[in-house]
Amino acid sequence: MIALVDCNSFYASCELVFRPDLVGRPVVVLSNNDGCIIAANKEAKALTNIPMFEPVYKIKKQLLAHKVVFFSSNYTLYGEMSQRVINILKTFSPRVEIYSIDESFLDLSDIPEDALEQYAHEIKDTIFKYTGLPVGVGIAKTKVLSKLANKIAKKVEANNHVCVINSEQERIHALKWCLIKDVWGIGRKHSDRILKTGVATAYDFTKLPLAWVRKEMTVVGERTWRELKGETAIDFMVNVKKKKAIGTAKSFGKKLKSLNIIEEACTYYVSEVAEVLRAQNSCATAISVYVTTNYHSNFDKQYAKSITVKLSIPTNDTFILIKEAKKALYLIYKPGYTYKKVGVNLLGIIPENYVQGNLFEAVPVSKSKLTEVVDSLNVKFGKSKVSSALVGTRIKDWELIKEERSPRYTTQWKELLVLKKSE
Repeated sequence: MIALVDCNSFYASCELVFRPDLVGRPVVVLSNNDGCIIAANKEAKALTNIPMFEPVYKIKKQLLAHKVVFFSSNYTLYGEMSQRVINILKTFSPRVEIYSIDESFLDLSDIPEDALEQYAHEIKDTIFKYTGLPVGVGIAKTKVLSKLANKIAKKVEANNHVCVINSEQERIHALKWCLIKDVWGIGRKHSDRILKTGVATAYDFTKLPLAWVRKEMTVVGERTWRELKGETAIDFMVNVKKKKAIGTAKSFGKKLKSLNIIEEACTYYVSEVAEVLRAQNSCATAISVYVTTNYHSNFDKQYAKSITVKLSIPTNDTFILIKEAKKALYLIYKPGYTYKKVGVNLLGIIPENYVQGNLFEAVPVSKSKLTEVVDSLNVKFGKSKVSSALVGTRIKDWELIKEERSPRYTTQWKELLVLKKSE
């Protein structure tokens, strides 16, 4: 049996852990640059006139009118809280597949079927006890069915956030309850195509001929079809696959014209992605850089350009990657425009022990002594405490707007929660 553990309204729940005074009030979390709503607790979701992903400036009056509390995204906090949940899950099963920042699959093959429901409640209660985060637990024979069980656990109040599908009768009941658009692995296009056949529920979908599913939905659709029927078709993956591409791009807090400041932002992003590259013991064979203006603006001249540079020798050295990224940036930057974003992507990623030289250059050491020292210092003293001088000191001129960001309670000494004795 497989369990799916999913944190409820994860980003908003992380904020509420450290702000219990806000429990019961509508709370939302905003995207980068406080652009739009990306997460909301159940109280905020109940306000149907506040749509998700709507630009905040369009609905700020509604937010204030309903006394909605909004936070800038605090990914440092969310990532650390996610790791706490994962650490707890590993005490319940030696095989944990991390699916996303707020979802994980657990292999519960060794747990007796008659003990599964109690075990699920124990998982849920332990996570809440040690992190303060509410979760839902769905257990079933396959991954797709466990996702469905998790949905039922959270949607049907009587289940108390736990649902176990361990009989044929319960499987059929769950399939009839679930609309086809809500099945994990079936996107909007496939959902629309299936609906045209008269199929409305997951149960109806399992009654479609396999030949039709293969023809219209390829092997991915077939796997979903088989999993809903109780056949294991999607492998359980404990070992995390290494990334095939690593990139980052964030909008500036304000529009920029200066090449020097854009260069500093680009250098900072290269440093970030190079650190991730080294962490998975890989090297990049190419680097891509792009710039863009604000295409939402009706007043600014528009321009966007990207360029990919193939590296003479694959590397994960921050300083080599910065050098190549600067060359690329100089080629695509055009004066006279106000830029909103710069992004970098590391491409053609290979294991560092696969790196080969060429006739004209020696193979560099994949992890130089300098980068090793920089990485160790940043692990000890905090992210980006030591970096290339090209990053500069004007980060406030280009960094994201985060006026409503909460403290990083769990990772920064100066931002620890302070308890005060009441009078």
